[in-house]
Amino acid sequence: MESTLTSRDKVGVQDFVMLDAYTSESAFLDNLRKRFSQNLIYTYIGTLLVSVNPYQELGIYTLSQMELYEGVNFFELPPHLYAIADNAYRMMCSELNNHLIFISGESGAGKTEASKKILQYLAMTCPMTDSLQIARDRLLHSNPVLEAFGNAKTLRNDNSSRFGKYMDIQFDFQGIPVGGHIISYLIEKSRVVYQNQGERNFHIFYQLLEGGEEKLLAYLGLERDPRLYKYLSQGHGANESSMNDKNDWKTISNAFSVIDFTEHDLENLFGIIASVLHLGNICFGVNHQGCATIPVTSEIKWIAKLLGFQPSVLLEALTHRKIEAQTEEVLCPLTLELSTFARDAMAKAVYGRTFTWLVNKINSSIVNKEFTKKTVIGLLDIYGFEVFDKNGFEQFCINYCNEKLQQLLIERTLKAEQAEYEMEGIEWEPIQYFNNKIICDLVEERHKGIISILDEECIRPGPATDLSFLQKLEEKVGKHAHFRTRKLADPMGRKTIGWMEFQLFHYAGEVTYCTKGFLEKNNDILYRHLKEVLCTSKNGILKECFLVAELENRRRSPTVGTQFKNSLSSLLEILISKEPSYIRCIKPNERKEPSKFDDFLVSHQVKYLGLMEHLRVRRAGFAYRRKYEHFLHRYKSLCPDTWPHWHGPPAEGVKRLVRYIGYKPEDYKLGRTKIFIRFSKTVFATEDAFEFNKHQLAAKIQATYKACLERRVYVKKRQAAIKLETHWRGVLARKEMKRRKWAVQVVRKFIKGFINRDKPLGPDNEEFVVFVRKKYILKLRYYIPQNVLDKNWLTPPGILENASYLLWKLCKRNLVRKYCRGLTAERKALMQQKVVTSTIFRGKKEGYAETLNQPFANSRIDEGDVNPKVLQLISSEKIQYGIPVIKYDRKGSKARPRQLILTQKAAYVVELAKIKQKIEYSTLKGVSTSNLRDGILVLHVSPGVHKQKGDAILQCEHIFEAVTKLAMLVMKENMVNVVQGR
Repeated sequence: MESTLTSRDKVGVQDFVMLDAYTSESAFLDNLRKRFSQNLIYTYIGTLLVSVNPYQELGIYTLSQMELYEGVNFFELPPHLYAIADNAYRMMCSELNNHLIFISGESGAGKTEASKKILQYLAMTCPMTDSLQIARDRLLHSNPVLEAFGNAKTLRNDNSSRFGKYMDIQFDFQGIPVGGHIISYLIEKSRVVYQNQGERNFHIFYQLLEGGEEKLLAYLGLERDPRLYKYLSQGHGANESSMNDKNDWKTISNAFSVIDFTEHDLENLFGIIASVLHLGNICFGVNHQGCATIPVTSEIKWIAKLLGFQPSVLLEALTHRKIEAQTEEVLCPLTLELSTFARDAMAKAVYGRTFTWLVNKINSSIVNKEFTKKTVIGLLDIYGFEVFDKNGFEQFCINYCNEKLQQLLIERTLKAEQAEYEMEGIEWEPIQYFNNKIICDLVEERHKGIISILDEECIRPGPATDLSFLQKLEEKVGKHAHFRTRKLADPMGRKTIGWMEFQLFHYAGEVTYCTKGFLEKNNDILYRHLKEVLCTSKNGILKECFLVAELENRRRSPTVGTQFKNSLSSLLEILISKEPSYIRCIKPNERKEPSKFDDFLVSHQVKYLGLMEHLRVRRAGFAYRRKYEHFLHRYKSLCPDTWPHWHGPPAEGVKRLVRYIGYKPEDYKLGRTKIFIRFSKTVFATEDAFEFNKHQLAAKIQATYKACLERRVYVKKRQAAIKLETHWRGVLARKEMKRRKWAVQVVRKFIKGFINRDKPLGPDNEEFVVFVRKKYILKLRYYIPQNVLDKNWLTPPGILENASYLLWKLCKRNLVRKYCRGLTAERKALMQQKVVTSTIFRGKKEGYAETLNQPFANSRIDEGDVNPKVLQLISSEKIQYGIPVIKYDRKGSKARPRQLILTQKAAYVVELAKIKQKIEYSTLKGVSTSNLRDGILVLHVSPGVHKQKGDAILQCEHIFEAVTKLAMLVMKENMVNVVQGR
């Protein structure tokens, strides 16, 4: 419980005892509303559970939830029905005493569902044997049967219990459920014959019509439409229920088979249900004497057939009354009103007694007949305090019952509180509370109470009416402080009380009751003539319900009020003998809408359930109490002396803890086994301090735990690493050994191969030779020539000289081939010129080597540099080459600048616009040049040629180029003569 105190601002407190403003109803409602808005429908008041109906499925009743609450301390988990059920079961098993779970609340608040959930929890969590499975199944299946016959749709609830139910679940010494017993209280028989607008009759009628087989309905003389039957159509709510009657019929059919109903039992039971419907459809007429008649007897025949007596006998009993006069019996005809009353009385009596038989039949099926000692857990599902716009006899009985139960609750709570204080050695402080015994006495006191006055009015001779009953009340109890009528009220009070009404001041507030129908409902008269007919019935159930011995007893049967008072007294005796647990059910709104909280309606129920009174009694002393062990276990971290472990007595540990925290002496008391804290704010402050400290402790614990985990991981990894390293070193050592062994063998082979390298290939030198070849080939790739002129080549070993030469040759050829393919036509011509130059001058003339890298030009003179007249003179020939030269005269050796122009046929020595000398190639005898670095060349002309001026002595800058061009045009390479210079 303490763990949720930190979120109390959002979801409220789990226990109303922890409220600061525990006397404030608004604070109570606010806490309830907060929790309901978060779908937290359960809240404690000490050990009392307040349950708010959510009107939706919340998923909190699963098997996993049952397992969660099984065997857990009551306050360890959030409030739940299962906590109440488990606590009662464990206490019963440990202390071997009887327990009771008391469920109450308004119609629609969820009482029936709560009792179902508790039964399911006990069935699922208790130990079970195969032989006892049948008893458990019968216990569970008794619920739908009782709901079918005892529940109905009302304006407030589609499945409202119209009777009080107390069920004992019997357990053996091992805590195994072995049987059960059910007691019913005050079934609402008037619903059989009348329903308010929007309400329905009991479920079984509609389930039979909707789900019954055609054959069964034909046997019973019924049609499927409920609107055909008067007893089912008065409220006009037959088809407006959320109940699935067809499915429910299948459920109860299965339940009947489990509970061990025979075919004969079911035939008789459904015959009675059908006969009630037929009774409601009997229509009375009036003869000329004003007496009641039944013109159409078809319904009489069906009733007679189903219940097993003569139609004429029933017809007579419904229209006549038998009066005994000394020695003879006289039949007196009934009026229309009395006949209708007789019919309805018969229907109510038949259904009421059949319901009692049904409960007894279920009891005979589920009871354990062994005589061994058993412990029980009782489940009391009973109507809560009822206040309607019109409150009648039923509300009077129900509210009287609630007064008695409230009195018991307060007394038991006070007694439990006082016992706990005495056991713990804490001084008991008397608590002031409203003792409603004065109201209970007003209702039940012998000869003076309202029930006794009602009984007197019912049996006194003379005309007794509801008004005379009211007058008798004014006369006998008019001076009581909690009773008031219109006549006795002050002017303001008269506005709220009618002439036929009286008002009682209950513990939950004032309620106004209308006396109309009090006498009739209290008498619950069934005419003797009708009893005689029913006693002759051949229906097996009615035979058990209406005994012939009842007719022989001339004493007046007790009234309904007296019967109820007696049964309530016996119920209280049962409750007093058991250890109680309480569940108070609240409905949050009238429309059954989820998540809607009607403050006014809830406040009304809080008041009528006496929750504020119970809280005030529970909080009158100390708000919080816990065993030393639990308190110390939770809060020990707040004190250095108790953290992390306290090895002394828990009481001493708690004493040191509260002193360290700073509790004031008036804030707490230390008992023998528990600490008692007076104010909830003290607990809140302690919890807030714990919450703050918890985060710091959590960080330390996490750090320590993480370090521990990391250390474990590290040690594990280290061990794994060492093992891996060990194995890996072994693997490496073995590999190294194999490698060295292989290396030795290889070295030996290579030494042997080296020694025998010059011998023919054989086993001794084959690997060595292959290795040498491979190594040479791989190494050779780094020494391959990159061009034709590159002389780079790797020197081969002796055994590969021939192969190396062949490779070199192949490489050179490839380079030459690639080079030649890459030459352009122009480049090729240039190279041919260079070849001619090499042929003429290589090794003969100085300066030749320097010109190798200098490319020859096509011409050293552009066509634009030649005088146009000269071009005109030689236009018939194409200029192949031109170069500026210096011509030396043969006489005097005077230097003159000229141009040497070579065509395809002749060489021209040109001066500006004149051709100074033309030398045809046919007349050219030869060309001379020196071996020195000069640029002089001599063109020798044949002496016998006319028009020639003789040899031409020229000097040019590009001597090698000019001579080569000339030789190639003349096409005589040997005509060039290189002479020795001086």
